Amino acid sequence: MLALKPFKDFIDNNQLFNSTQRILLAVSGGRDSVLMAHLFHEAGHKFGIAHCNFQLRGKDSEDDETFCEELAASMDVPFYSTRFDTQLKASESKISIQMAARELRYNWFEEIRKDFGYDYISTAHHGGDQVETVLLNLVRGTGLSGLHGILPKREKLIRPLLFLTRKDIDDVMTSENITYRDDVSNASTKYARNRIRHLVLPVLKELNPQLEKTFEINSRHFSAAERFLNNHVKMLRNSLFEREDKKTTISVSELRKLDPLPLLLFELFKPYNFTEAVLDDLIACFNSHPGKIFESSTHRLYLDRNVLYLTEIKEDAGIEQIVTKNISQINWNNVLIQQSEKPFDEVNLNKDARFGYFDADKLAYPLKLRAWKQGDHFVPFGMKGSKKLSDFFISEKIALHEKHLIPVLVNGNNDILWVAGYRSDNRYRLTGETKKVVIFELKKNGE
Repeated sequence: MLALKPFKDFIDNNQLFNSTQRILLAVSGGRDSVLMAHLFHEAGHKFGIAHCNFQLRGKDSEDDETFCEELAASMDVPFYSTRFDTQLKASESKISIQMAARELRYNWFEEIRKDFGYDYISTAHHGGDQVETVLLNLVRGTGLSGLHGILPKREKLIRPLLFLTRKDIDDVMTSENITYRDDVSNASTKYARNRIRHLVLPVLKELNPQLEKTFEINSRHFSAAERFLNNHVKMLRNSLFEREDKKTTISVSELRKLDPLPLLLFELFKPYNFTEAVLDDLIACFNSHPGKIFESSTHRLYLDRNVLYLTEIKEDAGIEQIVTKNISQINWNNVLIQQSEKPFDEVNLNKDARFGYFDADKLAYPLKLRAWKQGDHFVPFGMKGSKKLSDFFISEKIALHEKHLIPVLVNGNNDILWVAGYRSDNRYRLTGETKKVVIFELKKNGE
């Protein structure tokens, strides 16, 4: 029996697709994907076959491609194939062959799906793959998403064979006398997944012969728990996170009421790419260390007494902009700074801190515009002694989350000329001997 009824039931029960939609099948030539193609064909669905030749197994790879092309022709469906230099991709990206192959194939499948008008990409993952995936995730460390393993449907990917075990597939292929290509690398214990398949699963099946069925039930439970948690976290984020201009503020006292705190904190800040280790450090600092900064790859958290400030790390905030003499305006981190030069007697001084006036003869071009750095110091206008920029920010009551957004203009000799919008350096002030004046004006973009 080709298992058509449970196949159709699984598609309907999980709302994978409807009869009018076109599905792109990822077919390697192995038993799982070949059975998937036969099921789609017998069920009368609209589909095409896509095959990736990773050029890793010599003539066997060529024969796999030929087999899949002939299979598509026998079913009178479109066939798409491509060849990858998988070893080169793995070497260039410094990842494993398996990871390189995964990245290459899914990117290509999505291109074909879009270019040829398919609604979904279908892979032949089955119940055995589900068990292996969950066990791998547990060994490597996982959250709820790793415990539910492979979902029947995720965005444009569907897995309509998850209801089948590996034995189910073997039985169907044998009883229906369906030919397929056998990948000898599947028998090797070189890869982690294969070690679980050949060395771990047989022992677990001795304890529970219905292992795949048990994992299928567990997957549904964990998937439901994840949805419940995500909905709860979404409501918490809406109530705790207050958006103000370019920053988000969160009450530390309200965060500390959460239970369990580590889990909910991780889920709350997951969209901002903070690791569990960083958030553990944050929790440890709730009772002390105000002023501490915590960073992810994309965001910063500033702990300021009873308030957390969440801001995005702007790539351009870390970039030094070169300022030459003939540049009239500079864009930096969502601000615009205009530069001009006038004779001293034509200058009308404006005391607004958005303006900086400098003796042209004291400037050593090219200048630089950048964010502040630890150790920066300057001589604030009107003072004689040097002051650390960090201390200046404190005296000006500039919040931690704002100081990285303040432009700092630096002379060619590395002296700080101007903390834009706040204070210029006294050493570069205008005097009775000044002949020409360089004027900088700070504006918000769009002003």
